[in-house]
Amino acid sequence: MDPLNLPAYSFKIRTENQKSYIFDSIRKKHVLLTPEEWVRQNFIRFLNEEKHYPLGLIAVETPFKINRLTKRSDIVVFKRDGNPWIMVECKAPQVEIAQKVIDQIARYTLHFKASFLIVTNGLQHYCLKLDQSSQKYTFIKEIPDYENMIESGIAR
Repeated sequence: MDPLNLPAYSFKIRTENQKSYIFDSIRKKHVLLTPEEWVRQNFIRFLNEEKHYPLGLIAVETPFKINRLTKRSDIVVFKRDGNPWIMVECKAPQVEIAQKVIDQIARYTLHFKASFLIVTNGLQHYCLKLDQSSQKYTFIKEIPDYENMIESGIAR
């Protein structure tokens, strides 16, 4: 897999029938190693190791319904009270992150009332914060660190 704009991490990767599988520490199993999965697994490690989000608060491929359609979220970080806090949409590195992708994901996260939205293709990362009063997302410069969010009382 190609290097990403994230720190380099080591993973448990195995090959079966000429297909590669990567171990997902959240789902506790090997999953097919696609370009999008490569981004997802690297971003989970980034959230955990660099931004200090506990793995116990992170879920992967969580199903949800919007207008009777079943969708799935790539990564959801929950607050300790069980409410969604951050939704992460992962794309393969070759997928350009256009405004229409961000708008679509923002609609999903408004349904959950998640405070933050992150869209990444492993090369570019966009973080948006929800303004509760206007119900609109604004871009922020940096992905929040878990410890800072706890200290500010946002993550409770």
